[in-house]
Amino acid sequence: MSNKRYSNEEKYKILMAFEKGEFSLNEISSKYNVNWSTILDWKRKFEQHGFQGLEKSKGWKGYSKEFKVMAIKDYLSGNYSIREIVKKYDISSTSVLRRWVKHYNGHRELTDSSKGRTSSMTKGRKTTWEERIQIVNYCLDNDKNYQKTAEFYEVSYQQVYQWVKKYEDVGEEALKDKRGRNKTETELPPEEKIKIEMNKLERENERLRAENAFLKKLEELERRRY
Repeated sequence: MSNKRYSNEEKYKILMAFEKGEFSLNEISSKYNVNWSTILDWKRKFEQHGFQGLEKSKGWKGYSKEFKVMAIKDYLSGNYSIREIVKKYDISSTSVLRRWVKHYNGHRELTDSSKGRTSSMTKGRKTTWEERIQIVNYCLDNDKNYQKTAEFYEVSYQQVYQWVKKYEDVGEEALKDKRGRNKTETELPPEEKIKIEMNKLERENERLRAENAFLKKLEELERRRY
């Protein structure tokens, strides 16, 4: 493929051609002489950040060690594809995540990048129960963009991530400050136990739907390729 630099307008034109469904991803890639993975990266950034997301980054994007490990472990869990992880954590590209995974699997030390996400990964503050509910809802409304949520509410990335996880596992009650002690499932009332099981089933169904959609897309690409 060509190393040509594309303007925002050209990227948008290519994305719209793909969105209309008149051509397959491989046909669009060939027609405009751009790698299909690059098109998908443009699509993700456009969906997350709008037209501004198509602009070429003028600065280097940094990440903390904790952030890298969190994203890597989430990917290695097998619950998400590499593109889903890149979107979930708002990582600049799939190649960046692949490099982290390669270092991690090769037992090479991951280090902090001094710019970008380090401050929101380490900066936390005290919040009320109502605030935590609001923060979780904002994060879920923004496709679990933890970084954006952390920056908007001036809390840490880890706080947002843990609050969302607790909310999805148990519900709003899990966001209350229990002074270091959380009830086990055996201590919960029957209605809370049912809620937990319903949340677990819902998450599992979402995961299966996403996985099936991804596999169908791969099969479609394979059929069109041959």
